[in-house]
Amino acid sequence: MTHPSLDTKRRNLLSGIAGGLALGLGAANVKAAPTGKPIRIGSTLSLTGPLAQTAALHRIAGESFVDIANEGAGILGRPVEWVLLDDQSKPEVTRSLYEKLLTVDKVDLVIGPYGTNSILAAMGVAQRYGKVFIQSSMGIPKLGGSYDMQFPASPFGPYPEKDYPAKILDCVASLPTPPKSVTVLTSKFPSAQFMAEGMRDVAKQRGLQVPLYLEYEFGTRDFASIAARVKDANADFLWVGALGLEGNQLLEALKKLEYSPKLHFYLYPAPGPLLAQPEAKNVLSHSFFEDHPPFSNRVGVAKLSPMYRARAVKAGVQYTQLDSQGTGTYNSFHLLASAVEATKSLDDKVLGQWLKKSTVDTVFGPLTFNGTYNHGPDRMLVKQVQNGKWVVVWPRDVAGAKLNAS
Repeated sequence: MTHPSLDTKRRNLLSGIAGGLALGLGAANVKAAPTGKPIRIGSTLSLTGPLAQTAALHRIAGESFVDIANEGAGILGRPVEWVLLDDQSKPEVTRSLYEKLLTVDKVDLVIGPYGTNSILAAMGVAQRYGKVFIQSSMGIPKLGGSYDMQFPASPFGPYPEKDYPAKILDCVASLPTPPKSVTVLTSKFPSAQFMAEGMRDVAKQRGLQVPLYLEYEFGTRDFASIAARVKDANADFLWVGALGLEGNQLLEALKKLEYSPKLHFYLYPAPGPLLAQPEAKNVLSHSFFEDHPPFSNRVGVAKLSPMYRARAVKAGVQYTQLDSQGTGTYNSFHLLASAVEATKSLDDKVLGQWLKKSTVDTVFGPLTFNGTYNHGPDRMLVKQVQNGKWVVVWPRDVAGAKLNAS
């Protein structure tokens, strides 16, 4: 067995310490309140448009980071300011706003928006200006390979189109009656479509029938005709590349047809609305973090969880539990702050070099960026609606609950 070198151990230890100090998490971290000129971090989120329901969670988590940082020592002893703009769920608007952030607002640093389309638009601007670009939700990792200072805050791994379907199918294969057929339905939103193609291909490789593969336009609200085709296919397993409220809208359409999927999975749902829908009993979804053991024992969660919940209640969010979605934006801030604290620098090249060679302890577990497309290994989890909560059910060795059959 090969043991890590002393230098590697020291580097990884310092990485974790830097992440803790950035947020005032060190046990002995008693520092004066931040003073001086704020460190201004700019980004956009889809505060309006089709992605707004989910982007609201990212906003709450980002604001929680800023509050936690400023209640401690800030970053480098300076207060943190988040310059947040509304990209309206439109990539062309995102591109213009990142230009504004860098040229008019003159922010010190940037992080990415929510959603693959907007991330790609923003990344092009960041690349042109040589800015470190940490993003939370680009589901097609190879598209980030063209820019070496792009870093994923969520551990998708380099090949989610292969690894995720395999993990999901392993999960449902553990049921007493494993599915023999799967309908794959997806939005044409790029990352959802990318994952759906992977699910179709891996399912066929494993010998499952795919009686229906169907794509619908991003932003679709009327699922009546789509639901009819899902019912006609009547597969054992329904996999849906849904974003936000699309899963709820599909279930409502299926209910009108008096059809209930035997087993179903929704890729990027709005967690609260889907949890609350009676037809979503035992539904499955993708995650990197849920607020229960062992995940709630990770770095930063003890401070973040109550802060997030209080803000979510105040904002009237339906599901106030800290989860994988918004935590991605929190983690973007955490990684950036860790790099700044470790290097004592706001120079993007310095920050990028540090991230490439470091391991950072995060809410999603330890992250590295020295692999393909600047990714480390994937940490994808499968979660399920059980007794009014989302709980992780796969992989077994870290699951917080047993997988329920529908």
